[in-house]
Amino acid sequence: MVLLVSRTASVPLKGRQAAFPRQLVHRSDPEDVFPTGWTRQTDTQFSVSARWPRAHRFFAPVTGRYQDPLLIAETMRQTTMLLAHAEFDVPVGDQFVMWELGYLSSPERLALGARPEHLDHPDGSWDITVDVSCSRIKRRGRGLGSMSLELLLHRSGSRIATGGGRISCTSAKVYERLRGNRRAGTGVPVPLLPSVAPREAGRASERDVVLAPTPRQGLWRLRLDTGHPTLFGRPNDHVPGVLLLEAARQAANAVRPGRDFLPVSLEAAFLRYVELDRPCWIEAWIVPADTRSTTRVHVRATQDGEPVFTSTLDSPDRTEEAQGIRP
Repeated sequence: MVLLVSRTASVPLKGRQAAFPRQLVHRSDPEDVFPTGWTRQTDTQFSVSARWPRAHRFFAPVTGRYQDPLLIAETMRQTTMLLAHAEFDVPVGDQFVMWELGYLSSPERLALGARPEHLDHPDGSWDITVDVSCSRIKRRGRGLGSMSLELLLHRSGSRIATGGGRISCTSAKVYERLRGNRRAGTGVPVPLLPSVAPREAGRASERDVVLAPTPRQGLWRLRLDTGHPTLFGRPNDHVPGVLLLEAARQAANAVRPGRDFLPVSLEAAFLRYVELDRPCWIEAWIVPADTRSTTRVHVRATQDGEPVFTSTLDSPDRTEEAQGIRP
């Protein structure tokens, strides 16, 4: 896992930049855009401002008590895309591969305050600052080939999470050649499989469920709704990474029935493109954790007999602070 940033406060911002086109974070709906601007500190260090909503159609508060931890991962992903385009001159038409992504947080850092003095805005949204350090930068001609990132997310000077990731970039022409006929499937709906019960997956709505049942315990088929406004926020010729992270979270919920799962720590590796038109299988099992008060779940996705994605997620065990994660 490519962690961690050790700083606890950001460098003061100097002239935060104005609003930017949504395509810089690969989102089409403004409701799904979390960064609000950025400032360059050095050639490899940046400070990105973001806002987390109190209510979101998909990244919803957990039982009304915690921010959804996957907001951390999505903010990291959008921050990476924004800086790659805006600061490293990656053309908007180029493609990214997020090879690794991980974060570490805790329930108390994600707790929603009820008193007015705990609110950043009347609507309950949070102002977040993301300090970013880029390293292992490899160029492809004048463009960006790959880089690693370390990120620190904080609010009002208090750390919320640390995280890291590794990406590579592919030009539009090379990607077209690499994907070949797969590009013809962009935006084409795929058959919608039946879902597991939303409660089993830790969701409130069937539309947000990405697991389909199988006869075997601990094994599901990936369920794709290509019309989902957030998981498929724009046409794609393969399964988006955010959907695979959600599948890992849902599998972690489903593998321990009746016990809710708050993924305050996550490590993920994206090994291959996951194709839309072939079955993808999701397996999950509980593995030993570092402490007795933590439940750790390992998730593996396979397609055509090959691993395509792996993730390990940690949740605090059923304590007074972390009971009843989702309604």
